[in-house]
This record gives sequence, C-alpha cells and structure tokens, in this order.
Amino acid sequence: MKRIYTLSRMAFVLICVCLFLVVTAQAQQEKAAEPAQAQQETAAEPAQAQQETVVLEVVSAAICEDVVDREPVGAGDSFSVLVGKLFCFTKIVGAETDVEITHAWYFGDTERARITLTVKSSSWRTYSSKILQAHEIGTWHVDVLDESGNVLDTVDFEVVQ
Repeated sequence: MKRIYTLSRMAFVLICVCLFLVVTAQAQQEKAAEPAQAQQETAAEPAQAQQETVVLEVVSAAICEDVVDREPVGAGDSFSVLVGKLFCFTKIVGAETDVEITHAWYFGDTERARITLTVKSSSWRTYSSKILQAHEIGTWHVDVLDESGNVLDTVDFEVVQ
C-alpha cells in the first residue's frame, strides 16, 4: 500500500512539474511576442500618422473639350451637347505615395458616372471623360473626392443645345 501511495505521490509531483513547465513556456512565448507586437504597432503609428497628415489639394480643375499633352483644351463652363464628350481635368498636389481620387459626375443632383483615378506623385495631372447624351441638357458638376470621400473641389458647368 505504501508503494502505491509513493507512486501516486510521484505521479502527482510529475504532473505538477509538467504543468509548471507548460505554463512557464507559454508565458515566455507571450512575453517574447509582446515586444514584437509593440514594435509593429509603433511602426504602424508613424505610417498611419503620415497618411493622415497627407493633404491633397486640387490646384487646377477644368471641364474641357479635350486634353492634349496633359493640358486642358477648350476649357469653359458652358458647352453644346453637340460636342458629344467632355473631360474633367485636375492637377493634384500633396500626394507622398500613390493615392486615389475620384471624379463623380452629376447631371443636376443625379450621379451619372464615378471614375477612380490614381495619383502617383506629389504633383499629378489626370482626367476623366463623360459622353453626353442628347437629352442631358442642363446643369452639371463634377466632385473631386479623396480616398475617404471628402470633396476636394467641385467644378460646375452647363450643357446647352
């Protein structure tokens, strides 16, 4: 009986030692992971702050009849529906990395097109276009939006007979 008691006690001690080792190993792994996670969070914070501080600015925006050599041609605020196609030209400054802007074309209050464009440098010219339908006579505007949907600029124009 004494032998069984001694074996049971030894088994109990062995189980306790094993549990202690497992718990200690897990604690060490978690401790080792904390600095790596903290470094990742610390590294992510400046990148996030940098993205948040990037302020895009529209320095030039125009509705025009064409874009040639990255410059607007036939810019104005009133166009005949007979031109058939109009362009929204924008020059954007302030991008530190590739970002996207959007041209949202509105006929009256109805969105007619949404075009996403990539801005690839700190000073970038880009444009979108819209084919006009014969019945789309009236007031139009294009909202230039940043990646968060904030309006950077609005270009108003009209389409006439």
